[in-house]
Amino acid sequence: MAKFPSEDLFEDTKMSFGEHLEELRGSLTRALGGLLIGFLVGLVVAHYVVQFIESPLRDALEKYYLETDLLRLAEERGEELPKELVAFMSENRMITDEVFVEASQLARLAEEFPRQLETLQKTDDGQESDAKEADVRDEELAFPDGRGMLKTRIWRPLRTRVSSLSAQEAFMIWLKAGFVTGLIIASPWIFWQIWLFVAAGLYPHEKQYVYIYLPFSLILFLAGAATAFFFVFEPVLDFLFGFNRLMNIDPDPRISEWISFVLILPLGFGISFQLPLVMLFLNRIGIFSLQAYTEKWRIAILAIFVIAMFLTPADPISMLLMAVPLTFLYFLGIGLCIWMPKGRNPFAEAYDP
Repeated sequence: MAKFPSEDLFEDTKMSFGEHLEELRGSLTRALGGLLIGFLVGLVVAHYVVQFIESPLRDALEKYYLETDLLRLAEERGEELPKELVAFMSENRMITDEVFVEASQLARLAEEFPRQLETLQKTDDGQESDAKEADVRDEELAFPDGRGMLKTRIWRPLRTRVSSLSAQEAFMIWLKAGFVTGLIIASPWIFWQIWLFVAAGLYPHEKQYVYIYLPFSLILFLAGAATAFFFVFEPVLDFLFGFNRLMNIDPDPRISEWISFVLILPLGFGISFQLPLVMLFLNRIGIFSLQAYTEKWRIAILAIFVIAMFLTPADPISMLLMAVPLTFLYFLGIGLCIWMPKGRNPFAEAYDP
């Protein structure tokens, strides 16, 4: 039984150069038509896509403002905050603001809402709190400034925002999100049209390479992009926002810059995760042997960290989060070279890819 099936969809097809150009034109036309349909669908769901892309940034901003407020309260009290207060602020996403209120307004509120104020002075179990503790709390929360105004602390829900600096920026973000979404939706159709054109000029054993390695390459790319989005963004943003807190500068990120960051970082991770296939390819064509991979692994890991430094932003967290998985993928590449050895005679009919 032959190792490769003799049936070939394109074995009876012979075309001239002009016919190849015509076939290329048809493939590109169909691919662009699919991209246009995907783009229109992407515009419909673009706002949901932007909300999804914004979610890591909004979560990081909420964490930044919440931790900043907790640190400020602890510094004002001069001691560690009660765990109940920290849990309340974290669970309800509440932060504090200091405002000045007229004393006459507080007196009016005390007359209009006596029951509510009395309830606020009680503990959760309905018992009156200690009078001394209440006096200390009153001194901490409000004090007269000598001009008929009282400084008090109010609670408000934590709200974050992502800004745009021009009138057309949000519209351009909507178009960009729609195009990228449409490209992802239409990518199977586009790749299929490209494959139909390329496959016409390939032998059956050459197509076998594509059938074996293309799904593996796609899985590695998606794994790299998912790693960046779900595991890298949060620690990277926490690290970068830590410098905002250190220098007392509140972050006000732009949506366009964040979208570019979201697109570039997963792309870099997806490309870098192709390392096992690159190693296997270089081994197959004889540039690197299996012995070179195993003996020079220390140099390879150093090269991985250097490459990760250029493919990630200028922070050590994202570099480590890329370099560590790539180190494991390097040894996976060695495993592929062992499990899928090159045949002795690459020109033989039974050559196994």
